[in-house]
Amino acid sequence: MIKVAIIEDDLAIAQMYRIKFEAEGFDVETAENGKLGLELAEKIRPKIILLDIMMPEMTGDVMLKLMRQTQWGKNIKVIVLTNTGEQELPSALKRLGVSAVILKADMTPRQVVELVKQQLAA
Repeated sequence: MIKVAIIEDDLAIAQMYRIKFEAEGFDVETAENGKLGLELAEKIRPKIILLDIMMPEMTGDVMLKLMRQTQWGKNIKVIVLTNTGEQELPSALKRLGVSAVILKADMTPRQVVELVKQQLAA
């Protein structure tokens, strides 16, 4: 089973994605901030991470930067989930190897699952 980590502080959104991904046969774990997300990613070594940027404790961009500095985390695929426009995201994200950026309001959970499948196949 393919492991997916969802790092999202909005628990309703995280649960919505968890349900959809599990229905599609993925093994899903969640964390509600970047600090817990980094610990989770190191523990489960997911194939792909859905990562919110604006979170308490540690933001997604900081988590991603720290993860990319590790041997285990430098090649994990990451899709950023955000409510802000791509132009408002930290420019460092592009240098940190983000596979895609999703505006949460613009994509249904089904579309997000399809994007993840495309990224995993690439």
